[in-house]
Amino acid sequence: MELRQLIYFQEVAKREHISEAALQLHVAQSAISRQIANLEKELGVQLFDRIGRNVKLTSIGRDFLKHTERALAEINYGLEEIGNYLDPEKGTIRIGFPSSFATQLLPSVITAFRKEHPDVEFQLRQGNYHFLIDAVKERSINLSFIGPLPAGDPELETTELFTESFSLVVPLQHRLASQRSVHLSELKKEPFIVFPEEFVLHKTVIQACQSVGFVPQVSSIGEDLDAIKGLVAAGLGISILPDSTLPDGSLRLIKKIQLTTPTLSRSVGLITPATRILTPSEKVFIEFSKDFFKRMNQYL
Repeated sequence: MELRQLIYFQEVAKREHISEAALQLHVAQSAISRQIANLEKELGVQLFDRIGRNVKLTSIGRDFLKHTERALAEINYGLEEIGNYLDPEKGTIRIGFPSSFATQLLPSVITAFRKEHPDVEFQLRQGNYHFLIDAVKERSINLSFIGPLPAGDPELETTELFTESFSLVVPLQHRLASQRSVHLSELKKEPFIVFPEEFVLHKTVIQACQSVGFVPQVSSIGEDLDAIKGLVAAGLGISILPDSTLPDGSLRLIKKIQLTTPTLSRSVGLITPATRILTPSEKVFIEFSKDFFKRMNQYL
């Protein structure tokens, strides 16, 4: 079995068309057909059904594709690691992040890092809490910002960067807008605007309300922070958000109020695979992030 056979197989499987794969790979169509035929002969199974000019994966072909994609991803990652070790100042770091990091935290730390390390490249991937954890374990990303940090997972190493509180946000004309702090139990009859159920921030808010004896009345769902803040500003409900998502410049039409009894907080940090040695570029970025947020902690 040759590496080029796996590359040809993956490309044909993705496009379900040999001639299109040939154009993408810049090789002759006959060469691709011959190598896939050799691969099928060596494996002793048919990977594709031929349908006119198109091809379609067989059931065993679909299973083999999963293993092929993982194998090629590992090879590509190995090549990246070698490049990073040869010159950590020109490495590539694939970073995951949740939506709550998109507007403030992630741009701030990456902008500051690139001023000192301008040749390090980034590939960024946004996702929800469980997606980011799985992506780090599967190595489709190198590391991820996340909050709260997962505890007790032997497949992950965690680096805490800071702990932050949650605050109530209300429209400027709301009955509570003049108060400096609010007990969570005072929100029992309020309509809530929350993230979708698959977001960990959804679970955080629901559980906090349940801890003081009520289930929040969800009036609207916001897919991202801007949507939630906009819905609050329009007077459609209230929300509870991490303080790092509420910089002063974003509070023109809403009011941020301290929550008490109970106070809510989360640990925020980075996760990396426990079974892989970090590249020099990744180590430099993690150490930079620790120092950056230590200095910025007074503003969070």
